[in-house]
Parts: sequence; C-alpha cells; structure tokens
Amino acid sequence: MTDQEREAILSLCILASLADGKHDEQEQARIRQMAQSISAGGNVDLAALHQEVLAGRRSLEDAARAIQDPESRRIAYEAAAGVCLVDGPTAAPEREFLERLRRALGLEAKPAEEFARQAEALATVPLGGPAVGAPAGPSPAPPPDRAALDQKILNYAILNGALELLPESLASMGIIPLQMKMVYELGKAHGYELDQGHVKELLATLGVGLTSQYLEGIGRKIIGGILGRIGGGLLGGLGRQATSSAFSFASTWALGQVARDYYGGGRTMDAERLRQSFQRMLGEAKGMAQKYTGAIEEKARSIDVRQLVSIVKGP
Repeated sequence: MTDQEREAILSLCILASLADGKHDEQEQARIRQMAQSISAGGNVDLAALHQEVLAGRRSLEDAARAIQDPESRRIAYEAAAGVCLVDGPTAAPEREFLERLRRALGLEAKPAEEFARQAEALATVPLGGPAVGAPAGPSPAPPPDRAALDQKILNYAILNGALELLPESLASMGIIPLQMKMVYELGKAHGYELDQGHVKELLATLGVGLTSQYLEGIGRKIIGGILGRIGGGLLGGLGRQATSSAFSFASTWALGQVARDYYGGGRTMDAERLRQSFQRMLGEAKGMAQKYTGAIEEKARSIDVRQLVSIVKGP
C-alpha cells in the first residue's frame, strides 16, 4: 500500500465519520486530537487530511480513484464501514454513503454486503440489560468481590489489547462493544441494570469517543501497514502495532476501574470527578501495559475473528 493509498483510505474514514450528517463538535475535536497524535513522525499527515476533508477538498470519488490495489480497495470499504457502524446500526445517509463508496471502489455487492452484515452484528450485540429506560437499582445483593472485578477488568483489557494486534478490520470493531459489555457487567455486579444509552453516556462523559477511538486503532493499522495482512500479519506487525495495543489495553483498564468505583459508590461522582479519575487511571494503566505484553500477544494468537460476535456476547 502506497502513502497515497493510505491517505485516500484515511480520508474515506474521516468522510464516513461525517456521513450521518451529525457534526458532533466534541467528537470531531477528539478526532482532530487523534489525527495529530497519529501524524507525529509519520509519512501521512492525518491532521492535515482531517482539515482538508472538513474544508470539502477531499471527495469520496477522488479518494476512491487514488486507490489502485484491489486489496487496498477492500480495506478502504471495510474501514469506512467500521466508522459508520461503530456507534450502532447505520442510518439511511450512512447506508447511502457506503453504497456510493462501494460503487466508486468497483467492489462486488455480495462480499461488501456480507462484511457490513458481520460488522453490524458485532456493533449491535445486546448488553443483556433492558433496551430502553434509565438504569435501575441498586438492587439488594451481596457486595461483589473486588478482586474478582479487578480480574474481570484486566481480562477485558488484555483482550482489547490483543484485538489491536490483529490485521482484520473486524478486530478493531470488537473493542468498543467489549468495553460497553464490561461496563454493563460492572454495573450489574453492583445491582444496576444498564442500557446501551447509559453506557455510551458514561463513555462520553469520560471523554472516550466511539468514532475517534475506532479511528485511532484503524488509522495506526493503515499507517503501519498492518490492516489486511492476514497471512502471518500478526507476527510481522507486533512491534509496529504495540503503541495502539497498549492504548487499547490502558483505556479499557482505566474505564473499568472508574466504572467499578462509580457504580460501587452509588453513582455519586459528578462529571468532573469522573473525568479526573479516568485520566489518572489512564496514566497508571499506560505504565502497566508493558508488563502484560506477553499475555496480550498470547491472547492475540488464540483469537478467531470469525467468532468475534460470540466472544462479545460472552457465555
């Protein structure tokens, strides 16, 4: 994949983030920060691409024409579809965007539709709680075992760090559903039944953007040449993908720690305290990631991405 193709694919991902017509200023600010961090020291200036897309100087058709390699065209579609699906089922404008992109890339309809079906199934795995309504509780229950909850959080963090090492597009899509599932389970352990809306609201309060987080992982894979390298891609990409893997580990661990304390304390922390706690835990977790490198790599070797929906659903 050439730098020109990498730029084009990343442009399409940014365009996909705008496809639903909702210009969320907070999320775009997170994407801008993410773009700057990925661009540092690299050949692709993602921050500049982001500005060009927002200014209307990068069109879907222009980006599609810049991608010549058939494998890169497939990757482009899958990456953009992931952006559209990361926060739930696609809206009509997003479906129109993806169909327009498929045609511009010259992809066959059936494989593209099958990927979109798999991605949507992953993005819409139910948490296990009620579909609508405010979180109930806490309900009378024995106090949860703190050590067991800490182990649960660590297991989720290792799994998400492992997913960032895998070359398949769907692997990066699994991280956010797993984070949401973890928060749901931590809430339930303290007697709260949570819906997806509540979990998303908590992530947003902490500054964990769904689209920006996915874009960071997929962007590092594209720039590092990891995405799509199915044959032997894991072993070849461990070093180059270590930074993104460590971040996914750290963000998942920090999210889990804050959620455990939040629900364990009866949801009394205000938004500012939640954000401060998350940033403190995130800093601590970044120092921990290297300690678990071996466990993350071992986990990555055991994951079958075809079973990812079942992994997210859990037992």
